[in-house]
Amino acid sequence: MTNSMSDRVNAFFPDPGVVDYCAVEAALTNLTKALSKEFGRQGIRANSISPGPVRTDLWLGSGGVAETVAQASGTSAQEVADQAVAAAPTGRFTTLDEVADLVLFLASDRAANITGADMRIDGGFITTV
Repeated sequence: MTNSMSDRVNAFFPDPGVVDYCAVEAALTNLTKALSKEFGRQGIRANSISPGPVRTDLWLGSGGVAETVAQASGTSAQEVADQAVAAAPTGRFTTLDEVADLVLFLASDRAANITGADMRIDGGFITTV
């Protein structure tokens, strides 16, 4: 299996199989931090969210990441999905609702002093930064 996760965590997980994607994700994280510094005093917050594998069609659907990686590596889509799950300490994919809840929190007044942050929601896949 290739290490390509095709998720925002690639900003912190450089993968030679998707160099361009990783570079764009890292740039997006950097842009968000720069915007937070430029506009923070105006009350504008800028944060990024870096999900790991999320239980969606992008990962598990026809033509999704699992199927694409499986074809390239000669395994099954289920094996690829199982390996992705095994790579996360939580042992599962993130759900859409979990990502949505994080977005809502960051947009709320409870997160009023959070800016320039990158919030990973990856089940512990990325262990260092």
